[in-house]
Amino acid sequence: MKKVAFYTLGCKVNQYETEAMLEMFKKDGYVQVESEDYADVYVINTCTVTHMSDRKSRQYIRRMKKKNPDAIIAVVGCYSQVSPEEILEIEEVNLVMGTNERRQIVEEIKKLDASQKASTVDDIMKVRAFEEIEINQTNGKTRAFMKIQDGCDRFCSYCIIPYARGGKVRSRDLESIVNEANKLADKGYKEIVLTGIHVASYGKDVTDANMNLLTVIKAIDEIENIERIRLSSVEPVLFTEEFVEEVSKMDKVCPHYHLSLQSGCDETLKRMNRRYTTKEYKEIVDRLRAHIPDVAITTDIIVGFPGETNAEFSVTNKFLEEIELSQMHVFKYSPRKGTPAATMENQIDPQMKQLRSDKLIALGHTNFKKFASKYEGKEVEVLFEHRMKDNKFEGLTTNYIRVIVDSEKDIQGQILKVKITKVNDEFVEGILV
Repeated sequence: MKKVAFYTLGCKVNQYETEAMLEMFKKDGYVQVESEDYADVYVINTCTVTHMSDRKSRQYIRRMKKKNPDAIIAVVGCYSQVSPEEILEIEEVNLVMGTNERRQIVEEIKKLDASQKASTVDDIMKVRAFEEIEINQTNGKTRAFMKIQDGCDRFCSYCIIPYARGGKVRSRDLESIVNEANKLADKGYKEIVLTGIHVASYGKDVTDANMNLLTVIKAIDEIENIERIRLSSVEPVLFTEEFVEEVSKMDKVCPHYHLSLQSGCDETLKRMNRRYTTKEYKEIVDRLRAHIPDVAITTDIIVGFPGETNAEFSVTNKFLEEIELSQMHVFKYSPRKGTPAATMENQIDPQMKQLRSDKLIALGHTNFKKFASKYEGKEVEVLFEHRMKDNKFEGLTTNYIRVIVDSEKDIQGQILKVKITKVNDEFVEGILV
């Protein structure tokens, strides 16, 4: 039997698209093997947010061709969309596809042998329609990520994604979303995570003025066997008074929102071309906390953005100390060719980026402990995702606290009550009730 291996880098959207492509291969008679195993076809679903992700893709390509010189190597995704010629020049690569028309991947591979090369990358800026590549089952047993939107028209000065995914918002048809959610519910998935490149823009491209992200959430909320609905990273401006009031009424919607901040300094935000101020961001945080008890608010922060002075970083640090977000993902700025920020003056020294990153990571641990400590000695409901070693299982509360427990039985895919016994820097420990 033909064997296919996938190597996926980057965001939840990439993970979703990998699952969709995998289904296509299985329908054509392929068997999936692990990414490092011997295979007839290796598909690398790439990310290009940082130079590191580009390098990881190239390393994997060369490593797998050595494992099977007769294998077909297909490179898809964001890196191949923005740099197709660069990837096609890699000797081991046979097929280059971008971020559109992945539905054709199996047919394109059939046209090639290990000595041939082809590229199907088109101009993503001209794409206007959402590419339907739905999935019926994911590799996970508990949470299913569902892509409902593609493209981004924000053009933040540091971000390559609009050039990789298109500068036009494309929304998925609501009927298609509901159909896929029903299939996943029938397969036993308890939680749906709505994801996209700029998911807050859902509906912006359609003529129906009432079609928006809230419409999607309400439709999924009506599906009987779905117990949790979660949003992936969203722009803070989504959270109007109306939106917050509506989601607070729906018990299935998880009290956890990942609000991208990127900087706690208004001057830095302006250079980033972010379309809000720290005052507006704090108002949204306060609004969520006022309407939703126990809400967890997590975020992304970039340190070392061009021109970020010590004073600007201090403002960011102070802002984050004041609003006490429950978790923070801290990234050191990485210049991407083709973005305005890459040519800005006053690029920051890598050592300074590291120092600032370390400081905010430490603050993030402090904030998480403060947030999670409220649950110490209390019972919470946890959806267990996977087994770790030594009979330990890991899962999430509705408000995104990662919980680890011991269990002799396999509890993957179950929502169980846990008493929290210990709080660590990034997770808590508990015992099954």
